[in-house]
Amino acid sequence: MDKLLDSPWFLRFIALFLAILLFFTVQAEQGKLKTNSGGEEQDVLLDVPVDIIYDNENLIVTGVPETVDMAVEGPVSFVQTITMLKDFSLFVDLTSLPMGEHQVQIQHENISDKLKVRIDPSTIKVLIEEKVTKTFKVEPEFNRQHLAENFYVKNMEVDPTTIEVTGAKSVIDSISFVKATVSSEPGVNESFEQEARVRVLDRDLNKLDLLIEPESVKVKVEIEENSKEVPIVLKPKGQPPAGVIINEISSSDKKVILSGPSKVLDDIEAFIVDVDVSKIKKSGPVEAELKVPAGVSKISLTKLKVIVDVSSDNNDEDETAEGVSPPPDSPDNSADEGQVNNTLKFEGVQVVVTGLDQEFKGVLTKPQNGVVTLTVTAPADVIGRLQRSDFNVVVDASDVTDVGEFVYPITVKGPGNVNWTLSNEDATLRIELA
Repeated sequence: MDKLLDSPWFLRFIALFLAILLFFTVQAEQGKLKTNSGGEEQDVLLDVPVDIIYDNENLIVTGVPETVDMAVEGPVSFVQTITMLKDFSLFVDLTSLPMGEHQVQIQHENISDKLKVRIDPSTIKVLIEEKVTKTFKVEPEFNRQHLAENFYVKNMEVDPTTIEVTGAKSVIDSISFVKATVSSEPGVNESFEQEARVRVLDRDLNKLDLLIEPESVKVKVEIEENSKEVPIVLKPKGQPPAGVIINEISSSDKKVILSGPSKVLDDIEAFIVDVDVSKIKKSGPVEAELKVPAGVSKISLTKLKVIVDVSSDNNDEDETAEGVSPPPDSPDNSADEGQVNNTLKFEGVQVVVTGLDQEFKGVLTKPQNGVVTLTVTAPADVIGRLQRSDFNVVVDASDVTDVGEFVYPITVKGPGNVNWTLSNEDATLRIELA
């Protein structure tokens, strides 16, 4: 073998063989290129956009796909050019068609006649409809399950209150709801404002694809704690100084608003304010502290200005309660306390409406100003200790279910060892929405 490799003729023969092999290989490749350049090729273009030619000012067209697939077949150079440059377009021309449903073909332009073109789909069903714009009122929406305990939604406002929706007439006519929904984390206990997108829905709550202007609105949600307005009842506390008679205790504030759980507020029909009269010697204003009842989280007033009207007992007259004397024909209180009954009148006693649901409010139209005169009869030893605050004059309106005017009996709750009569036995109550 070493002798062959050292022979110059052997090496010349190997070189000649390799040269011949290389020549025929190059010739074969060139022949293949010539064959390909003169042959045909096929390619598929995916997701080719489809244009629509129509009167977009007055009409709406549905059914035209955004893109289609297109296959091209022809000479290799043409196929490669259209694939690389993509300087062609697909379209549907609807300018000559009336409104309604139509079967139309997808057309193409700027594609060489030497190429065969197949479009998938080649024929489509389109719907041409009238383009309309309509104004709708926006309905705010909030998940009330996200409210903190004892809080409620007092009010919701939207800005702007209306939006304009543009689309096909048949779709516009199917609109049932236009909502702007605000989102929040659970435990909401204060008012807030939020930007919300507008959703247009049909009767089955399916979202409709339409042009909305504006697309979003501001929603203001007003959150408040459960509350109840109750009348203020003033109750003297203690004994006035010697020689001082308390004629009347009054205040310009007649009601107070309490906040807290509904089950607590439902049991509160009046707010009792104790007025300490043990140090009052003359008429004038005094300040009373308002204590928050058990279970109530907030009260609208913490202090109350009370006007006390007093007089002096200079004539040793027998004043029995709040400066009101027995009628002239009543027996003298100084008589035998075990045998003699005395009569006492409390004038201007406020009638309190109880049992009314939170959604209603009641206004007493009769008796005038909602006050009556309460006449009490009791033994002298009892009547001398009676005060106006010992009696609650009420109207029970717990059966109210609607607005209007109703007549209710007036009832009195007081000590069991006395008798009483009222200047009015019935009250006319006008029920309104709160």
